[in-house]
Amino acid sequence: MTFRLTPLFALSMLGLATAATPAFAAADEKIKAAAEQEKAPLIETLRDMVMIESGSGDAEGLKKMADFTEARLKALGATVERRKTTAGTRADMVIATFQGSGTRKLMLIAHMDTVYQRGVLASEPYRVDGTKIYGPGIADDKGGIAVILHALKILKDAGWQDYARLTVSLNPDEEVGSIGSGEIISELADQHDVVLSCEPTAASPPARNDALLLGASGTATAKMEVKGRASHAGAAPDLGRNALIELAHQLLQTKDVAKSIPGTQLNWTTAQAGTVRNQIPEKAEAGADVRLTVPDGIAKLQAALDEKVKNKLVPDTETKVTITPGRPPFVASDRGRALAQEGQAIYAEIDRKLDITEITGGATDAGYANRSGKAIVVESFGLAGFGYHARDEFIDTGSIVPRLYLMSRMLIEQGKKK
Repeated sequence: MTFRLTPLFALSMLGLATAATPAFAAADEKIKAAAEQEKAPLIETLRDMVMIESGSGDAEGLKKMADFTEARLKALGATVERRKTTAGTRADMVIATFQGSGTRKLMLIAHMDTVYQRGVLASEPYRVDGTKIYGPGIADDKGGIAVILHALKILKDAGWQDYARLTVSLNPDEEVGSIGSGEIISELADQHDVVLSCEPTAASPPARNDALLLGASGTATAKMEVKGRASHAGAAPDLGRNALIELAHQLLQTKDVAKSIPGTQLNWTTAQAGTVRNQIPEKAEAGADVRLTVPDGIAKLQAALDEKVKNKLVPDTETKVTITPGRPPFVASDRGRALAQEGQAIYAEIDRKLDITEITGGATDAGYANRSGKAIVVESFGLAGFGYHARDEFIDTGSIVPRLYLMSRMLIEQGKKK
């Protein structure tokens, strides 16, 4: 999950809840008891997965995760397909299919990769501290996978088959933009009525309550390239045209360009120039992380950047900015909002409050699932946690039973609909 604390993230901390929440009956005591019984097994599953280092570029680790989840899904009765992604590491997606006796088609999505490099467990080991369990990728998104596996175990034991087809899609490249799986996720989602995406919900602090998410920004990558002229840095510096100096000038004058374009965000994050100390650099480049919640955001940003870079500091230099689209934004439909409100009613059954988060500055595969608008899509059915993409990533064990109850009851309710 490429969630980040950004200006677009601000609304996510508000936990905006809507009063028009559907009313369900009292708690399903059998499902609640089953969720409580699955807490300890889920923690064991989490530990097993965290001990598999599976960074987005780690082919060996991703294969181990695919083997692990395939075996678990087959044990639950699924037919499992391993499908190669179309780009990047070309690792396997795990796509599991259950056939039921109902009418609706339901889909669950999560991802097997993490942002961490091989060897991270040596410095950030799996550890338990009170109600927090720490480990790389434990919340993002191995907690989401654990919720899927154990909620399906609860429903299998209950004999639930009120669906025509239930699909589980686990991809190996979410943290690098789902570059080889996004189109597959979108294609699969269009074949289903409902998609529940299982990224984590924020734990306290900073969040007051667990939440479901209705919006996340899309992504793009910006690249700034400056061409100058090389010369000897000691003997003839004035004969050169310093691309590094011009790059610095352009970065400074474009750093706030997105602030005038609602629904966009741009942050320059990487830079490179020169090859040796005693040469005026003739080339320099920088990269930026771009976030978008509006469909025409890239075009507007491109136009604004093109206009800005016309203003040069170093004469006879050329500056070019290119924006490459990435994951599409996720903006839930009214049907998605209604589904999230059903989640609030389900949480109320067990005397818990569930917030509805409007938008985050992160990006998720819900954007691909929601792209055509055919399926009803809601995000953040995973465990509560925090510290994603950083040291000391954790999940809160107090969220396990409520999230298992939520997922199980949500699937039951969605299966009832025609």
